[in-house]
Amino acid sequence: MITSSVIQSSIDDLHAITKIDFAVYDPEGLKIASTFDSADISSEFIYSFAVSPADSQVIGAHHLLKIHDEDETAYILVAKGMSEDVYMVAKICVSQIQALIVAYKERFDRNNFFQNLMLDNLLLVDIYNRAKKLHIEVNAPRVVFLVEARIEKDNSAMEVLKGMFSQQAGDYLTAVDERNIILIKNVEECVGYEDYVEIANTIVDIVNTEAMLKVKVSFGSKVNELKDVSKSYKEAKMALDVGKIFYAEKTVISYSSLGIGRLIYQLPENLCHLFIDEIFKDGIPETIDEEILTTVNKFFENNLNVSETSRQLFVHRNTLVYRLEKLEKATGLDVRTFDDALTFKIALMVVNYIKYLDNLE
Repeated sequence: MITSSVIQSSIDDLHAITKIDFAVYDPEGLKIASTFDSADISSEFIYSFAVSPADSQVIGAHHLLKIHDEDETAYILVAKGMSEDVYMVAKICVSQIQALIVAYKERFDRNNFFQNLMLDNLLLVDIYNRAKKLHIEVNAPRVVFLVEARIEKDNSAMEVLKGMFSQQAGDYLTAVDERNIILIKNVEECVGYEDYVEIANTIVDIVNTEAMLKVKVSFGSKVNELKDVSKSYKEAKMALDVGKIFYAEKTVISYSSLGIGRLIYQLPENLCHLFIDEIFKDGIPETIDEEILTTVNKFFENNLNVSETSRQLFVHRNTLVYRLEKLEKATGLDVRTFDDALTFKIALMVVNYIKYLDNLE
């Protein structure tokens, strides 16, 4: 149901234009909004009119009209004055508030529809029937973006996003949990992956600037039919989860860029433990400290180039070689060769995944 402040704003605007006073009551006779002191109309009068079969009535110097929500009486409008002009303006006011009721119900229904669509709670026939009723385009290219913002504590991120994306443009905002905001983005004007990355980066920057919140944004692949939106949502959710495990430094992560992280994320836990036991037979050596890990990660970033890695780390080439040989002695893996480098990289990612699972438990 629409709020009293919305109704008050509506009758205030009409009063400013027509100079006619209005009051709105609920069917029990409780005043919702008013532009004048309507104390001379008792709640008993309002209630008796609400339960009567008539749609309009004159009491004293006032016109009373019912405001319907489908087949039920939602509100009673009181217009001050006896003339025919007052009655006609009152009818306009009734029509305006009824349109607001429909709009707010449609907005709620759309939110409910997309939530159930994300969670696969709708049959295919229900998707098409409800989409038609809610005036939602069925065949349109869309991408689902997931914004991690902890909306149960602060709703400012949602307000910022509402200012950035509108339903008029075919974009919809909703949420299925208390941690993430879902943006279902119409991407007809976007031509590909780089456009989606730009949208995600824009969200991160504007939410950070206007709401003073640091957020992570993930997105799934483009889908062309409404029924497939849940697929893009699941991909975005996986991208957010996988990104936090393997690519924690990134604020934007896409499903298509997860690489081997996505494969590891889908492995059974016991298989991960078997792999780690095979690589590090006696457990992860204590000699693999933060310095070694930083060195190796930078070495990987530079495509196993010793000279470039030593330059970026500001260490002598021999120092870098010493660290790599120290790692080889501890693990039996010479990361200067491609096969061993790949094995060690995967092993580090699997270790991170196991730590993530342990934290969940």
